[in-house]
Amino acid sequence: MGASLLPSPPFLAVFLFSLVTFSVNPEPALAITRHYKFDVMLKNVTRLCHTKSIVTVNGKFPGPRIVAREGDRLVIKVVNHVQNNISIHWHGIRQLRSGWADGPAYITQCPIQTGQSYVYKYTIVGQRGTLWWHAHISWLRSTLYGPIILLPKRGTPYPFAKPYKQVPIIFGEWFNADPEAIVNQAMQTGGGPNVSDAYTINGFPGPLYNCSANDTFKLKVKPGKTYLLRMINAALNDELFFSIANHTVTVVDVDAVYVKPFDTETLLIAPGQTTNVLLKTKPDYPNARFFMSARPYETGQGTFDNSTVAGILEYEAPHKTIQSNHSADNLPLYKPNLPALNDTSYATNFSTMLRSLASADFPANVPLKVDRQFFFTVSLGTNPCSKNQTCQGPNGTRFAASVNNVSFIMPTTALLQAHHFGQSKGVYSPYFPITPLIPFNYTGTPPNNTMVSNGTKAVVLPFNTSVELIMQDTSILGAESHPLHLHGFNFFVVGQGFGNYDPNKDPAKFNLVDPVERNTVGVPSGGWVAIRFLADNPGVWFMHCHLEVHTTWGLKMAWVVLDGELPNQKLLPPPADLPQC
Repeated sequence: MGASLLPSPPFLAVFLFSLVTFSVNPEPALAITRHYKFDVMLKNVTRLCHTKSIVTVNGKFPGPRIVAREGDRLVIKVVNHVQNNISIHWHGIRQLRSGWADGPAYITQCPIQTGQSYVYKYTIVGQRGTLWWHAHISWLRSTLYGPIILLPKRGTPYPFAKPYKQVPIIFGEWFNADPEAIVNQAMQTGGGPNVSDAYTINGFPGPLYNCSANDTFKLKVKPGKTYLLRMINAALNDELFFSIANHTVTVVDVDAVYVKPFDTETLLIAPGQTTNVLLKTKPDYPNARFFMSARPYETGQGTFDNSTVAGILEYEAPHKTIQSNHSADNLPLYKPNLPALNDTSYATNFSTMLRSLASADFPANVPLKVDRQFFFTVSLGTNPCSKNQTCQGPNGTRFAASVNNVSFIMPTTALLQAHHFGQSKGVYSPYFPITPLIPFNYTGTPPNNTMVSNGTKAVVLPFNTSVELIMQDTSILGAESHPLHLHGFNFFVVGQGFGNYDPNKDPAKFNLVDPVERNTVGVPSGGWVAIRFLADNPGVWFMHCHLEVHTTWGLKMAWVVLDGELPNQKLLPPPADLPQC
């Protein structure tokens, strides 16, 4: 099937109708193979009165939707028609034994070079909900991203009322300048990068920005209906609060895993995360319009885009013959009350509401026995400035970021190739520190020495190892929330808290019954989070902060999971068209 696009407002009605055709098109009951073609190409796009050439898939911004059912196989040919090297990551897809299709450049593959192509092949196993795809090299995901909509197997109902319609809502960031130039300048100066000029909803900044009134996403709804909003935070560097004025939504799924439903007026969604919510519209025509607004949740010391993106929720009028577009614009427009920019207590309360469904059909298989325990500090830090250079980081240094004080250096050979062919020597070290080499008061007075070490290091795990990982934020250069994403696995968030993790007291409070299961979790600002997962997927798996600036500075590492004994526990061989470095 072909890829489709997220529309501009004039085509919204057609778009909403097209979304329900998933369940109308005749398909066999068994899983099928779905083919897509992604042509990576330049396209001129205008936002905020700035026209620029951006990297897109099939000329669409945001990019095309991928739709599949649980059990389907996806075959996606990516052809690179631009000057940049390209790789695409299918964020949150388990990639069982198909690590060659995971996509992070220099981790599981070399990037696709200009004029070259690569076919990503993988099967959707045990997942349903919303995920997304994005470029996974440099900052190209600022424009290269789109939704992955995973429907249940045919004949399998949702564990909630079937929605009337389904709508992807993707948050992004718009830069008037070229994001590649922004990150290159930051890497040269050692300072923080320039921030975005706007946030976007489905590619549109909305009416609160200058020269943007016509670039507004409008969601047209009928009274008395239930809509499934598939929400994705594709922003580069910001966690976001989101709310619809005068409406409550019901959270039913995060990161393509069902959760115990709960009602909320405001969502918190970190970069990389997805959240499915049910929006029940008012029973009668309200004679008003409503802002759908998002703005950042920020706890760090650095500069950030302190602005608000808004779309508009519009009800279909009962008498279309007399209700003109002009009079719709004259209706009162209500705005939601969003939490304060640094409202960590709201962020914490929201995250503690998330619980796995933990039902007979959708059990929460939390590892109760732990084979390996790890304690990782997640920190900003510094590198020394090169001789004969002036740097714009703290005290004339260069900004860096690290896990257990190791700032990751990207290799020039893909780690998965090096591992699979037994050629890791000189590419990466298998001796990543499992605890900080020098313990300190992580959330207290920061140490005088903020320098990091640098290297390409990985943790090696035998197949089927059950892992408990504590990730601890630090106050080095200021406490900050970090959304950490683990490739190749879902994990269970069994505990979290503020201050320093206490291994004697805190495990007693872990939730091992119905913890939320996801692929991206916020390490709380000035606190810690505990996750558990089973290393049942052979390959090399990236773990990194999904704030792109922190990843650029080195807040990343890799897990190597060895093959198991049985044939179905081994990584499949690389495909013939795997890109070369």
